[in-house]
Amino acid sequence: MTAQESIICDCGHTESEHSEFTRGYGIDKDGKTMCYTCCAESDKRAMRKTGKYPLYFTGKEVTNWPGSLRLAVVSTRESRHNWGLKRIDFWFNFEGQPWHGYTIGENTQIAHCKRNKTK
Repeated sequence: MTAQESIICDCGHTESEHSEFTRGYGIDKDGKTMCYTCCAESDKRAMRKTGKYPLYFTGKEVTNWPGSLRLAVVSTRESRHNWGLKRIDFWFNFEGQPWHGYTIGENTQIAHCKRNKTK
């Protein structure tokens, strides 16, 4: 892979360090580029606003796509989904609030996450 010149993202920052798999920035729904730090801040805003967010479950933590947002998993439970697939439920905290997430299937890290209701 040839060295590529760094760009300034639409967020105003230089793109994050790239690897052989990624360029070093994310693109939002409006086509605007963001460094990985700004991707994490955008993901946090969406989590606060909606109380739901798709993340990635790695077994010990939950991350956003570039890995710039990392949240430790507090506990996990493995069971079977009603389709007979493996299901992993897990719990983590985000900004002092408990969240629950789950993955379905053997070959996925895609996690459906939702803030727990508070009493």
